[in-house]
Amino acid sequence: MRKLVLFTIITVVALCFAASAYAGTLKPGQKTTCNNASQITLEASGSSSQGDRGNANAVIWKSSNATTVPISLGPTDHQYFPGGAAGAGQTGIRPMHSMGRKKVVLMRQNNFSRGDSIGDISGEVRITNTGTVNLNVTCG
Repeated sequence: MRKLVLFTIITVVALCFAASAYAGTLKPGQKTTCNNASQITLEASGSSSQGDRGNANAVIWKSSNATTVPISLGPTDHQYFPGGAAGAGQTGIRPMHSMGRKKVVLMRQNNFSRGDSIGDISGEVRITNTGTVNLNVTCG
């Protein structure tokens, strides 16, 4: 009986660690949590239901300093104007646009004590997908 209880406890602990390593895909409106992660990866996945957008938006709440930070990922969005902006075609200016990022990695900042930095991800971090695109979240 004791071996069965011990095996059950070890299995539950292993599943908790596996679940914390990959938080999964968040659909719009869903939430997940990472605890004491050394890094958190957010990645835009797919396009909106209308098919015209590829940007993902998230709100991140950190328990270490009780702050909320918005993050936008837009791998298909850019600031390019077809034909050039405001006469750029007549002046010979080349297009200077850049695409948005597909992925962002938040890293733990070891040089700060808990709560000193606005980017501190120690403790509990809650991630909510507020966009129209799925968001892959990995806690490491």
